[in-house]
Amino acid sequence: MEIEGLWSTFREPLKTFIFRRTHRAHEVEDILQDVFLKIYTKMDSLRDEQKLRPWIYQITRHSIIDYYRKDKPIVELPEELPESNEPDNMNLNKELANCLRPMIRQLPEKYREAIELTELEGLSQKDLSEKLGISFSGAKSRVQRGRQKLKEIISACCHLELDRYGNILDYREKNPACTCNSCERN
Repeated sequence: MEIEGLWSTFREPLKTFIFRRTHRAHEVEDILQDVFLKIYTKMDSLRDEQKLRPWIYQITRHSIIDYYRKDKPIVELPEELPESNEPDNMNLNKELANCLRPMIRQLPEKYREAIELTELEGLSQKDLSEKLGISFSGAKSRVQRGRQKLKEIISACCHLELDRYGNILDYREKNPACTCNSCERN
């Protein structure tokens, strides 16, 4: 088949195919031109005319990928990045950290101790196991169970909205009987 015949047969279906994958109408024609250029230059590599359609669509898929790979600007990061775009008084993670101590005190002794030593004092779980004279897996279990129990206490008191990284976006009191009065916003 001649390139003109391929153009009239495949032009519109390929435009639709490209648009469905890119959702950018202004780039469809560029990619389509690239596809037909590749078809024209590689036509002699097609051995079986029965496989023309899949061959053309494979070229189209690869052209879409190639289009987005080329000419991507490389942006260098500055040597020092700011810690946060928000002022410190807007960082809810820090604000809510004040609520944790009364909640941690509600944990059973062995979990409270594990959480205080690892989360508040920065002890590694390995060091925790040595300090408490328990196995490393036992220390890991205590910390994990302590975190789970603390999460249950927090969930009973507060409704938290988190971003995908676990940072607190917003919070509000869920239970007025909550023993943590420090969670109230100033």
